[in-house]
Amino acid sequence: HKVANMATKDQKGKGEGEEQTFHRVRMTFTSREIKSLESACAKIIQNAKDRELKVAGPVRMPTKNLKITTRKAPNGEGTNTWDRFEMRIHKRVIDLTSPSDKIKEVTSIAIDPCVNVELIITDSQDA
Repeated sequence: HKVANMATKDQKGKGEGEEQTFHRVRMTFTSREIKSLESACAKIIQNAKDRELKVAGPVRMPTKNLKITTRKAPNGEGTNTWDRFEMRIHKRVIDLTSPSDKIKEVTSIAIDPCVNVELIITDSQDA
């Protein structure tokens, strides 16, 4: 899916008539697959550096380990054997400072559907 849809949704109504208003963009990537997560982060960072924007990240947040331990036997009989399942959720955070017209250009890339992206756009104080 494309990240650009979220950027335009968050950006509507923010200073359309002003010239060169800078925004701080915090992008949070979460995924179970680390290769697709790292490739999405690399694409965004390369896109931003090509447009000479300020980039901070990717900051690697702690991995969440979700564990479930369950009995193998569906009924209570037999040997007490257990299955242990684990799901790891990886998270990366990237901060950008960019003009409002370049946000859509930077975020309009195709990424894997297993990577969730959250955008938070705020006005920058250090413009």
